[in-house]
Amino acid sequence: MRTERKLFCGNRVVFGDEPNSHVCPVCLGLPGALPTTNPRAVELAIRTALALDCTVHLISVWERKNYFYPDLPKGYQITQFEMPLATGGIMKYDGSEGEAMVRIRRAHMEEDAGKSIHDRIPMGTAVDLNRAGTPLVEIVTEPDLRSPADARAFLTTLKQILEYADVSDCNMEEGSLRVDANVSLRPAGASELGAKTEIKNVNSFSGVERALEIEIARQAEVLDHGGTVDQETLLWDDHKGQLRSMRSKEDSHDYRYFPDPDLPPLVLTSSLVEAARDCLPELPRSRRDRFITDYGLSCYDAGVLTQTIASGDYFESVVKASAEPKSAANWVMGPVQALMNERCEDLSVFRVSARALAELIELVADGTVSDTAAKKVLAVVAEDGGSPSSVIEEHGLAQVRDNSQLEQWVQAVIEAHPDEVSRYQGGEKRLIGFLVGQVMRRSSGTADPRRVNAILMKELI
Repeated sequence: MRTERKLFCGNRVVFGDEPNSHVCPVCLGLPGALPTTNPRAVELAIRTALALDCTVHLISVWERKNYFYPDLPKGYQITQFEMPLATGGIMKYDGSEGEAMVRIRRAHMEEDAGKSIHDRIPMGTAVDLNRAGTPLVEIVTEPDLRSPADARAFLTTLKQILEYADVSDCNMEEGSLRVDANVSLRPAGASELGAKTEIKNVNSFSGVERALEIEIARQAEVLDHGGTVDQETLLWDDHKGQLRSMRSKEDSHDYRYFPDPDLPPLVLTSSLVEAARDCLPELPRSRRDRFITDYGLSCYDAGVLTQTIASGDYFESVVKASAEPKSAANWVMGPVQALMNERCEDLSVFRVSARALAELIELVADGTVSDTAAKKVLAVVAEDGGSPSSVIEEHGLAQVRDNSQLEQWVQAVIEAHPDEVSRYQGGEKRLIGFLVGQVMRRSSGTADPRRVNAILMKELI
């Protein structure tokens, strides 16, 4: 969860700080230390559940999940089991065969464990407990996914929803988003699922897809040869592209769940849940559909523009500033995104305002500046600020439509490229694009390409 503090104490949640610098008696599980629930984490968990169309229960219960591991200081994890925060959600995504749906069995709150570090001490393992107690929401799906590709598509959509809801930064490299994938096979036509294995230690969606493909093939081979699949937990080695057995898979009774005696039940009010619902933005799938309906965009364009809230907001601001929707979409997805990639920037620091981009699009449409020169204008505005009009005037980038000047550039290009001219006249008509491009280069992008094309075709008859 995107919180400043841990779930049951006041320590800060900070990635990458000095090991064991954000710990206290509560998250260390010292005798007599009593936990207190972080209300901000609860708000974000409610928002997560609502974004997944779950039913949020006004009463849920904290329980202790007992197991031993070096980075679990208390010897148990505080979580929710019998009475979770939310159940019964639905999430739609674009699968390999069109729109698909996954049922959400439950979304419950729990605290994170610490982190075992195996490369700090030769022949030893170190433990960093800064992460212990970090607020998590675990989302459990029903077994509705049927292929590794669909699992990846589902995860991509889930991440997008969580980012829209602003409940997590979903950074897999920092552990903000983690995936445990369960796999079970059954004979064609059968209704009963076979024994399942759980895959852990996957740090990318492509890794999830690859690991699932390998595990499905392994289980199929075992079953085809008359063997049985053991219920176990597997670790994914991304560098080797291999799975290895970690331990036999536990059942719920192995963890000896029982209500935490130090924490009362989590009791919510209807008004708190509705306040969380009011905080939800328009979610990506609804926004994509609206962009198609309201702006006449293709499904692809609408999908790209709604990948993030920021890109969707920027596009809509450009349109509201008078740009034609399709042109705005093309510019945001094309030159704007390319320039941000080149500058290693995102929209939070991009200096070209929506109003400035709308102005530039209008200047291209009325012929004041060519597409080529407009990209230069965009780069200058992104670097130095200012309006597109002032940049065009200052840098002499206004589109040249004077026929005498255009004819001079055309003649220079014809003289410089006799082979291409001869081939064009011999029937290779596609070379007109090359010749127009050479004129545009000679004019530093200021020539009117439509007039250049007409003059060239006339001269080359």
